[in-house]
Amino acid sequence: MLLLADGFEPLEAAGFTDVLGWANIDGEEPIELVSAGLRPMLRATFGFSVVPDRLVRELDLDTFDALAVPGGFEGAGFYHDALSSDFSKVINSFNAAGKPVASVCVAALALGAAGILQGRRATTYHQVGGRRKAQLQSQGATFVDQPLVIDGGLITSTGPGTAIEVAFALLEILTSRPNVDHIRQLMRMPAPPAVWYATPQVAPQSLEASTQIERSQARND
Repeated sequence: MLLLADGFEPLEAAGFTDVLGWANIDGEEPIELVSAGLRPMLRATFGFSVVPDRLVRELDLDTFDALAVPGGFEGAGFYHDALSSDFSKVINSFNAAGKPVASVCVAALALGAAGILQGRRATTYHQVGGRRKAQLQSQGATFVDQPLVIDGGLITSTGPGTAIEVAFALLEILTSRPNVDHIRQLMRMPAPPAVWYATPQVAPQSLEASTQIERSQARND
């Protein structure tokens, strides 16, 4: 299931639709991707309208094998859906069943709001000042400043540019590494170099400034 909130970012959803779409056509086994939302018409981050395949309330969640959640922009209303109890119920259903749950960018905060990141390693979009980082930590997660973080069946990432890699990570969990390599080759999508997986969002020279800002914020709270 591709769970879409109002205000989702198109590129983050496209990582799943393309990778899993290619895998469905040319992979080692069929994969059906169903997009779902809380309302019949959604507005994407940059203004155009999207009609999900189904409404969440119409679906039997037990029939799905995994959940994918793209992030979005606060100004586009993303958090209204993403942090809602209805969204959390879907996320909790998949997690309780031991099924993979993948998120991109700030969609990690939806996982945190559902309570499934307690004591887990996770990441989210993060800039100097650390507002989203602090939010994720307040939800019980251990923040890891890496582009892609996998903790068991939970996948989180740092921004829209990671969406393809999140989708490939999910595909590997659902099928196999050889299948991922095959789909990469067909899509002409090279794997990132090893250094990419260890690259923080905030450059090392900015860490001291970030810490000072966070301390200042703490004093002002």
